[in-house]
Amino acid sequence: MSANPEPRDPAGETLLSAAELEARLQQIGRERYHSLHPFHKLLHGGRLNRGQVQAWVLNRFYYQSRIPIKDATLLSRCEDLELRREWRKRIEEHDGWPAGAGRERNEGGIERWLVLAEAVGLPRDYVVSTEGLLPATRFAVDAYVHFVREKSLLEAVASSLTELFAPKIHEERIAGLLQHYPFANERTIAYFKRRLKEAPEDVKFGLAYVIREARTRAQQEQVLAAVRFKTDVLWAQLDALHHAYVEPGHVPPGAFVPEGPQEWQASA
Repeated sequence: MSANPEPRDPAGETLLSAAELEARLQQIGRERYHSLHPFHKLLHGGRLNRGQVQAWVLNRFYYQSRIPIKDATLLSRCEDLELRREWRKRIEEHDGWPAGAGRERNEGGIERWLVLAEAVGLPRDYVVSTEGLLPATRFAVDAYVHFVREKSLLEAVASSLTELFAPKIHEERIAGLLQHYPFANERTIAYFKRRLKEAPEDVKFGLAYVIREARTRAQQEQVLAAVRFKTDVLWAQLDALHHAYVEPGHVPPGAFVPEGPQEWQASA
């Protein structure tokens, strides 16, 4: 008997199987995820001083604060009821919700990040104002929001699939922060611990969606390109932090400038 022919799309292009598409997504993570960036190696190894950690927390807050905004833009043009229900949960994960209707209060990921910011010595109002952001942080994160708003729904969903690689970096970060920095405790690293549970649940739906909805080879390539774009967004933010704060003297005008002693004290 002859082997089964390779599946093809209406244009005659060979389709990747679900396993092949997922394997290519995983390869992107192995090659391009920001866990590989030198800045994260320094952070997780306890080799950043107080001001450098503050700069990371401050700039990363902008990314965290824009996640529910980009998810809301996706929802605003989504006619798929199942997708809307699932994606609405992502907004709540970051914005939180009050107690009631049979649910315990969830302060949300943004609030958890602000707890971390205060622990490293940053005033909450200053962090929320985003006044001290690096220009590259603002450009990179805004580019992600625009991508989700302007690209196809398939590409918008696919861009979230860096969550495939997130649990490993959260595990490394939790261990590294607890081992090396006096501000780290169960309360201040709660954001990362919560994402160990949330991210796998989120990505399970997103992965199944793109595998099902990428019905042509061109759409499959769009999925892969969307994930590469998102890794670029994450990598660019760390490039900017490394250039500004690890290599002294490159802080751009208007950006956060660390003040006071840069060595960690016995208690944060």
